[in-house]
Amino acid sequence: MDVSRRGFMAASSVSAMGLLAAATGINLMATDQAKAAATGKGSAATAAPEPLEDFIYDIEHGSQGWEGAGGTAKEATVEEFPVSQSIAGVLMMLKPGAFRELHWHSIAAEWAYVLEGRVRTTVISPDGTTSTDIFEVGDIWYFPKGHGHCLECLGDKSCKFILGFDSGHFSEFGTFSLTDWMGHLPPGLLARDLATGNLLSKLPARELYIGTGKIITDPMPANIDPHIAESYSSHKFRMETDGILQTYTGGFTRLVSSKEFPIQSTLTALRMDIKPGAMRELHWHPNADEWQYVISGEGNVGIFGSHGRVKTMSYSQGKVAFIKQGFGHYIENTGKETLKLVVLFNSPFYEEISLSTWLKANPPLLVAEHFGITAAEAKVLINAPHGIF
Repeated sequence: MDVSRRGFMAASSVSAMGLLAAATGINLMATDQAKAAATGKGSAATAAPEPLEDFIYDIEHGSQGWEGAGGTAKEATVEEFPVSQSIAGVLMMLKPGAFRELHWHSIAAEWAYVLEGRVRTTVISPDGTTSTDIFEVGDIWYFPKGHGHCLECLGDKSCKFILGFDSGHFSEFGTFSLTDWMGHLPPGLLARDLATGNLLSKLPARELYIGTGKIITDPMPANIDPHIAESYSSHKFRMETDGILQTYTGGFTRLVSSKEFPIQSTLTALRMDIKPGAMRELHWHPNADEWQYVISGEGNVGIFGSHGRVKTMSYSQGKVAFIKQGFGHYIENTGKETLKLVVLFNSPFYEEISLSTWLKANPPLLVAEHFGITAAEAKVLINAPHGIF
């Protein structure tokens, strides 16, 4: 194509003007964005953050649950307690002679703390080994996901325990139960598999869930096949006596992580007592959500979720709380008796950062400039208490 010098210069002039206009537009856009950032205006800054969700649920009185001749089961999953995405809880009571039938969980491991009475458990592991254990008040168990197990009330008094599962989407009423499976199999197939003839030919096509039987008098009977090897992995831990103890002026904690209880590979457990009028200091957990069950007492829990969002809720016996990973929080005993808590974290290891320790780990002038005080005044933080006080 033949392009004259005049035509070329004209085209170049137009192109240059276009580039200048584009550059000016980009410049103006950058300036506007800089102004918005400096003034706190703009879509990101003006978008209102979601309000903090309710983080307390009454599992004992607010859950309809299951009730039968052998006991009760009340749960708090994401259906009842939407904020608790990573941990579900079940409060279960078994009457003397009752048992939670042989079953397994496909999506969650099971943890428990015994609140009342005595419980006998049996469990089968994938390596073919088995274990039978007796649990008393303050003991905990942990059954990994998929391990078949059974829970029985031991003795002539009811037992009660709080169960924790490492998925908030788990439901106790959707487990894989022995009777549910066997009752829906062709009788001939079942007889062939177990070599039972007609013995199990008329099983009802329904789940037993919690059954009733004779009151247990022999705490450690022999299995049908006594030659099946015992498991080398302990499913039992005596939390109230063997947990890592930390004492404070206002209470104590007992910690059980996977370091102390190796099979507990997805959770960390904590028992906490807070004396009347005392508080658990301001802190957060960098690596885990926190789930609490109130054994007794009453108190307030306050949380901080960034963007100026704070919320305080009260709780008492039979209620659970859920605090998201990284959210700042505190606990305060507002009652006249000791506030007793069982706490779970969805990590095998425990991590915590407290506000007072964080502040004390910085130079006094830096801290002072955050709050408009003097460096000398900031040094008073050296006296801040720690833990529960």
